[in-house]
Amino acid sequence: MHQSFPPLGSPTYNIGQRVSFDSNLCTIRYIGAVEGTDREWLGVEWDEPSRGKHDGSHKGKRYFECQSPSPTAASFLRTTRVKDKEQSFLEAVRAKYAPDDPSRIDTMGQIEISGKVVQEVGFDKIREQQSQLHELKIVLVDGMRINKAQYDPRKHLEISIVCPKIVELDLSRNLFENFWQIMEISKHLVELRKLRLNGNRLQNLGVDISVHKSDVRSGPTESSGIKDLELDNTLIPWEDVKSILMLFPPLTSLSASSNYYKSLTCPLHNGITSLTLEYNEFTMIWDIILLRQLESLEVLHLKGNKISSIDKEGYQLSSFHAFGTRLRYVDLSYNAIANWNFIDDLPQVFPGLEELRLSHNPVYNYNGLSKQNENIGSEEGYMLTVARLKDLKSLNFSKITQTDRMNAEGFYLSRIAKEMAEVLEGEESTVISRHKRYTELSKQYGAPTVVRKTEGAVNPDFLEARLIKFTFHLPANTQAGQQEAIIKVREIPKSFDVYRVKGIVRKLFDIPPMNIRLIWETGEWDPVAGYEDDEEDSDDEGGARVKEAEADGTTTQEKGRWMKREIEIEDGTRQIGFCVDSIEPMVRIEMR
Repeated sequence: MHQSFPPLGSPTYNIGQRVSFDSNLCTIRYIGAVEGTDREWLGVEWDEPSRGKHDGSHKGKRYFECQSPSPTAASFLRTTRVKDKEQSFLEAVRAKYAPDDPSRIDTMGQIEISGKVVQEVGFDKIREQQSQLHELKIVLVDGMRINKAQYDPRKHLEISIVCPKIVELDLSRNLFENFWQIMEISKHLVELRKLRLNGNRLQNLGVDISVHKSDVRSGPTESSGIKDLELDNTLIPWEDVKSILMLFPPLTSLSASSNYYKSLTCPLHNGITSLTLEYNEFTMIWDIILLRQLESLEVLHLKGNKISSIDKEGYQLSSFHAFGTRLRYVDLSYNAIANWNFIDDLPQVFPGLEELRLSHNPVYNYNGLSKQNENIGSEEGYMLTVARLKDLKSLNFSKITQTDRMNAEGFYLSRIAKEMAEVLEGEESTVISRHKRYTELSKQYGAPTVVRKTEGAVNPDFLEARLIKFTFHLPANTQAGQQEAIIKVREIPKSFDVYRVKGIVRKLFDIPPMNIRLIWETGEWDPVAGYEDDEEDSDDEGGARVKEAEADGTTTQEKGRWMKREIEIEDGTRQIGFCVDSIEPMVRIEMR
């Protein structure tokens, strides 16, 4: 069999080697011939999967497997291609935080000019740089082609001497080939509390950890102080993540995002209070149900997955779905939640839930309360979510005030009433059964009024048939960039509730409904408090003053004894026809 040898002076490579070519990191997965060619090739898996051209197979023949499921993670490169130079951890630290490496400074000794010593070159700068490194607490050497702890492994105490005060260390996107190269760095940093290893591609983790986990000389000791560990985009199997965590007893915060996890196959050890599993492949809460055994968990980040349900179709909630009561914050943003039943079930799945992030889910595109699937927008979606989750204190980073809750729950009742109006009389119970809080909210606020539409022509005796001609007035400078007042007229049925009217105002003026107040300018005058009992200020006199003010075009009355009466239209499910006593009211819009 013909054996090929690399040309003299060519770089040598081995399977599993971590390499950088033109600042692009990869792992050598194959070395050998490729059918249809007469030379030897390197089969590499790029850390950035979009950089390659295939998945390890070429013209129907598979040459190697990739960790990444991407179809474009691999390439074939020539064996003569020159790689970027690797460096040790200390070399990288000195290159970034003390660019003029003391080992390279030319210490020429004393310089004499006219027989006098001027300075000693190099030593002052060396001392200054050493002092800077010695005081470093946050070290970010990500992407610096590090593949080992130090240039000379025999200097086993050098790291603890050069930079002993490091508290936070970022070793992401480097060239480490196994976990213990990283431990050779961290075990000498007694002050280290946060360690980032994102984007590294570590080999044979299971074997590596099991061999060394009892060897305190090779790995972190029981006194290791690392509490925060990041393993994002490492493609480490979940079982190995659990093994790694066993080496860090004090760990409280873990991030393992972008690792293509579809489900969790084993629980973690207790002690973790914050867990981030963003941008994985979970499709339902049941995929991570083993985390319910994590009684210490307080914060759970699931952003950017594909979660759309609690469990498989036809599930019934039980104690098996319930997480620990200490879990108070859950981030479910950017998922595939499209059903309000999911929201209704959250209190049973997360009984301690107080803070939730739910933005950028399909459920906010539809009201879920009518057959028309009307687009509701984020403001109304916010109110429906608050109303359905009675113990929630914060939604989408916004604190829920008592007023917010009352408005949301009133709005929710009005939407249920609207849905009830769309079914036949006697079938309202089918609607009520879909809304777990209806009975509770009806006792608190009173059952909402159900107004049904009539068949055919509208009966003029119905309240809905009567229109009110509103003139909405937005004063100048109410919003940024608005220099002139805006006036718009709209006829609105008296049967519309206040929330629906605010929705119309939002569309007319492009203002969020939760941020506005509607002030009905009645056109009537009232005496100012403290003057109404003054016998000298009779109604006739007051009327005279009003006429005098109107004549000269002003609205300021003498001594301020009379003022125009204004009424704020309070949020609620009350019909707008009962809120204004006029068929052509003037309503001023103010920002809260």
